[in-house]
Amino acid sequence: MSKKTETETQSPTEAPMAAVTQLQEAGFANMMGMGTAWVEAIGEMSAEMVSFVADRIKEDVKTQHEILNCKNVAELQHVQAQFFQKAIDQYQAETGKLVEMTNKAFTPKSDDNS
Repeated sequence: MSKKTETETQSPTEAPMAAVTQLQEAGFANMMGMGTAWVEAIGEMSAEMVSFVADRIKEDVKTQHEILNCKNVAELQHVQAQFFQKAIDQYQAETGKLVEMTNKAFTPKSDDNS
């Protein structure tokens, strides 16, 4: 007769709890308490990224329209230069926002009892 493994003898609710216990023992106990605030922060970051991508798509469409209406090469070069500069500025600003949001999400809340 074959020997049953530990997971085969556990009830359906014991296996997930055993996994959590293993994570806690491996040093992830502090992460378990992050809970709702951390999930909300990740949601805010996701919403920020979706909003940024939508704004960039609007800029792409606007620029394509401007390119189609260019009368000469100089105008085209100007439109392209504006597009690239705005993209660089927006990507830099967005990176700063996301870094700030990440720092906020992963910085433990301190109790202000002083």
